[in-house]
This record gives sequence, structure tokens and C-alpha cells, in this order.
Amino acid sequence: MANIKSAKKRIAVNEKKQAQNQMVKSKIKTDIKKFKTAVAAGEFKLAEELLKVVFSELDMAAGNNTLHKNKAARNKANLSKQLHEAKQTKKEKK
Repeated sequence: MANIKSAKKRIAVNEKKQAQNQMVKSKIKTDIKKFKTAVAAGEFKLAEELLKVVFSELDMAAGNNTLHKNKAARNKANLSKQLHEAKQTKKEKK
């Protein structure tokens, strides 16, 4: 445990920021799961709405340095690709 006042403050601030970052990452993961279940169920309107929400959250997290900007971009690309491929397979089945 730290003895110096400034070190104690840094520990407290870091714990607070860590909790905040965990909350943001957890929210993103939850929304991604909702998106994937909507895509799997074939509910493309709902999936598109959820995709907008996920994009917004990923951009905010990248802007606040909670996530690396490249990871956010990679996630956005992968999710878009999943939606597009699901729509294509749906069209091919018809």
C-alpha cells in the first residue's frame, strides 16, 4: 500500500477509471450480443438499429481511449460484414 498522499490519490483515481471503463466495455459487449442474436434470428430491421447503437458506443469508447481506435474500427467492420453476409444468405435462400 502506498504511503505518499499523491500515490494514494492515483490509486483511487485509477480504480475509479477502471470501473468506468469496465462499465463501458460491458455495455458494448451486451449490445454486440443483442445484435448477433437479432442477425441469427433474421430480424434485420432490429439488427440495423442495434448496429447504429453499437457503432456509436464503439466510437465514443475509442474517443475516450477506453478502446483502441483500431479495435473499434475492426469491430465495426466485422459487425457490418456479418449483417451483410446474413442478408445475402437470406436472399439466396429465396
